Parts: sequence; structure tokens; C-alpha cells
Amino acid sequence: MRRTGLYRDPVFNGFYMPVYLPAFCHPDPCLADTLPVQVFAALGGAIRAGRISHGAVLPSTRHAATMLGLSRASLSTAYDLLRAEGLIEMRPGCRPTARLPAVALTGSSETMLPALSQRGIAMACDPRSAGYLLPSGRLTPGMPDEAVFPADLWAQILRRQTRLRHGDESGYVGYHGAARLRAVLCARLASDRGLSISPDQILITSGTQASLSLITQLMTDPGDVVALEDPGYLGARAAFLACGARIHPVPVDEQGMQVEALPSSARLIYITPSNQFPLGGRMGLDRRLALLKKAREQGALILEDDYDSEFLWHGREIAALAAHDAATSCLYLGSASKSLLPGLRIGWMAVPKSLVEPLRAALRTAGCAANLHAQYALAELMESGHYRRHLRRISRLYHQRGQALHDALHQIPGLASVAPSGGVQMALTLTSKGQEQLCQAALAKAGYRAARLSALCLNASQEGLVIGFAALRPDDPDRIATILRDALSQAIN
Repeated sequence: MRRTGLYRDPVFNGFYMPVYLPAFCHPDPCLADTLPVQVFAALGGAIRAGRISHGAVLPSTRHAATMLGLSRASLSTAYDLLRAEGLIEMRPGCRPTARLPAVALTGSSETMLPALSQRGIAMACDPRSAGYLLPSGRLTPGMPDEAVFPADLWAQILRRQTRLRHGDESGYVGYHGAARLRAVLCARLASDRGLSISPDQILITSGTQASLSLITQLMTDPGDVVALEDPGYLGARAAFLACGARIHPVPVDEQGMQVEALPSSARLIYITPSNQFPLGGRMGLDRRLALLKKAREQGALILEDDYDSEFLWHGREIAALAAHDAATSCLYLGSASKSLLPGLRIGWMAVPKSLVEPLRAALRTAGCAANLHAQYALAELMESGHYRRHLRRISRLYHQRGQALHDALHQIPGLASVAPSGGVQMALTLTSKGQEQLCQAALAKAGYRAARLSALCLNASQEGLVIGFAALRPDDPDRIATILRDALSQAIN
């Protein structure tokens, strides 16, 4: 059965709308050129300029005549002229297709584009790639194990939520997050992390990176100072640099950021207090309170990235930093990236009340909202108790894998490691300089995507590796140990 206005594409064998000619051609009988010549000139110019792409399918002469309000004879003449110039190809039984001249095809259209802006250059410069040799690979730091994702359960819940009607939230109302998920997160953050907030203070984004970019754009001007742990998370560095901020690296020790080294001019302070990335220190209560006091005194906003608080294996759990001051100087960041998958693209912010409305508007402007059905699926997963059971299961599994990797590596000469107390990655420190790249290359040759520790540093002069262990296989620890032992022996000899 024929569908009006739709034609079968002989290449892709699918339905499509042909090129809409009135967007390129406005024939006028009052002009000196005949109507066929006007159509020929307009379409020929659009094809040569690339506005009608090479291989694009044009409507039939009958359909084109209807589009432009001309006779079919006029369109036939125009198409014949285009074919004579080699600008379209016409075959029996097929619609005409645009053909760019050979000279134009070999040229580059990039020279026609304006240059990137200074902001564009900063945004396109991604510091995260500098720490890796492989574009992808096994045991990437920060990656959970996809094999333990509850795929069947998630599919069942997602299918159910997709079939339901969600009213105004299916449009643009509640762009800052589904009310149901915000309510569930509010209860969970209160019980698990000690936050005393309302659901209105929670915003749902497409991930922590989106949250960081959004808050940095909202709170800083080019040249403003932001404080970042050193070594620290490259995603935060990328967000700050993209907004033109000046990064002040703050050294860390076994308790994380050294508060006394904070610059007084910092507008934002990025911190991972529950499990410092990448070294794994946990900030004690006294230092947390000192940090909050300093932030209040200088009018800075703390960005607390609680990226893997679900996984804590040693010591007494401490409430989130924002639990002590979620009202004024601390913004809490979380996501489902470690507990489920980064590919779900769901993150959240618990923000001070004064920032709720500005951030909602900014989120709408930036367009970094999360998928509505995925939000409802996550809400149901949490409400049902399945999420907490999933966390208990993978926490035990990740603990075993992290300990297995540490046990295999901690006695290798020239390599220092601390048993992970949480998270999905472990930092290895090299005791001698100049061996980092050799070790990374040896692991990359075996398909392991370890990050260089030095790439995560700004002022700190540390060399080592950061290796993910969430997807560790039983033979990986011994294999990695052998690779690193051989590489370090080669460096010494």
C-alpha cells in the first residue's frame, strides 16, 4: 500500500521524506529567467554548496511540481538540465539523487566553517584522554562490572514504566527530575548519608559530569579560582577548564584534601571525602568540620562528589559532608554510574535552597536532563528493595576482587599499594621515577586500560597506576602481577 509523501530508498530500503524543495527554491514568473532555469540554478547551487548532500534523494517530477506549484513539464526540464551538469543521477524506477561534482567531493568543506571560540577550544580539550594509552580496554578505573548489572530485572521494570502514562512529566514539566525519583532519593540520602533536605532540593541530571559542568557554568566566571584535589578527578578538571576557571591544586594525604592549603580566593571546592579519588583516603570528621568552616568564612561552595559511597568495607561509616551543612555551603553529587551502569546516564544533586531555582532554570537551558522512563525505573528499583539487595551483592563481590588484586601486587618490589576500603579502583604508587609509562605500556599490551597516576596530578609529583578491579577475573591478579614484576625488572636492568 502506497504511503503519501513517503518513498522507498533503494540504498537503505526504508521510508523517508524526500528533499523539501521549497527550502531551496522559490521560482518567480516575474523574473527574467524561465521557471525551469530558476529551479535548475537554485537546486544546482544548493548541491554544489553541500546544502543538499551528496546522495540525497529528490522528489519525483510530479511530486516536485506539486511542492513548487509549477507544471510537471517545467520540473522535467529543470531535472534534465541538472542531469546534463552531472548534479543529479536519474535511473528508471528510482527517484533522482543529488551528485556532488568530483572536484567538490575531493575538496574540504571544513574551511567554510568558522573557527572554534575560546570557550569551544577549552571544551574540546579533554584532559581525561591524556592518562590512557588505550581508547578502551579491561579494568578501566571507575567502571563497574557490566556482567553483574541486573539486566532482566531492569528490563522488566523499564518496560512497565514505559507503558505507563506520566502526565505532564512526559513533556517539559519537571525537567529537573521526576518527582517520584526525587522523593525516593531524598529518603535514601537521609537514611544512608544523613542529609536533611527536601525533595525540592534534589535535581536529576544525566550524570555527575553534567552536574559539574552545570554548577561550574552557573557559579564561576572565566578566571575565577576553583580548588581541586591533587591528584584528583580528571572529569572535574575538564568541567572547570571548559568554563575558563583557574584551577588551584590542593595536596592530599591519607585523610584527603589538606584544608590548610586551600586558597582563600576559591569560589568552588571540589572534594571526594568518602573515598578520595584516586588515592583512596577518607576524610575524618574533624577535617570535614574544618573544611566547612573555611568554606563559610570565604564564601565558597563545596562540591562533594560521593561517587562510590555505596561501597565501604573498613572502618566506621561517616555521614556525608553535606549532612553537616546542606543548607548553605555544600552541594552533594551522586549518580547510578558505579552502583548500576554509567550508560544509564542518571545523576543527582542535592543543592542549597538558594540554588534550587537558578539550577532548575540552568538545567533546562543546558538540556542535560535524564531520560524520564529510566528515572521512574530507578525509583521503582529503589522502592522495591531490589536496589539495596543489588548493592549488598556487588559490594561483597567488589570487596573480594579489590582485596585479591591488592594481595597479588602489594609485595612486588618497587610498587606500593593500599588495600582499597571501597570503590571500584585502586592506586599503585611506583617508588622509583621513570617507570610509569613502561608499566602502563606493558599492561596495555595485554589489554588492560590502566591510567597513569601522574596524569591525575597538577603539582604533585607522583608516579604510578590506577587500575579498576570491579570486572576482575580470577586469573587477572596473577597475570597483572607478572606483567608489572617483569616490567619493573626490565626497568632496573
